[in-house]
Amino acid sequence: MRFIANTCPVDEGALLLGNNEDVLQRAEEIHRQPAVVLQFPKWTDGRAYSQAVLLRGRLRYTGEIRASGEVLADMLPLLRRCGFDAVQLRADQQLEAAQRALGFFSSHYQTVPPERHDSRSPR
Repeated sequence: MRFIANTCPVDEGALLLGNNEDVLQRAEEIHRQPAVVLQFPKWTDGRAYSQAVLLRGRLRYTGEIRASGEVLADMLPLLRRCGFDAVQLRADQQLEAAQRALGFFSSHYQTVPPERHDSRSPR
C-alpha cells in the first residue's frame, strides 16, 4: 500500500471520481487512465469500497486505485482487500498507526472479488 501525503494534489492523468458516480457507466474513460481516485466524503460512507470492488472485479481495472478524503487508519485492511493500492490519510491520522493496521489480519473467512481474481490474473 502506497501512502500519499494528504497535501498532495491529484496526479495529472488520474481520474477523480465522486463516490456517487457509476463506475460501470464510465468504464471506457476509466480504462484510459493510469490511476483512479475514489472519494470518502465521510469515513462512515462506504460507497467507494464498492466502486473499487467493481473496478477490480468486474472491469478488471489494473491501474492504481487511490482512496482520498476521510480515510482513517482503521480502514486500511478493508481498503487493501477491496483493491486500493494507495491512500491519502485524513490529516489527523498517523502513518505508523496506518502501517500497523495493515498487519492486523493475516487471513479472512470471506473473500472479496479482487481476492477471488488475484490467483487468475495478476494486477
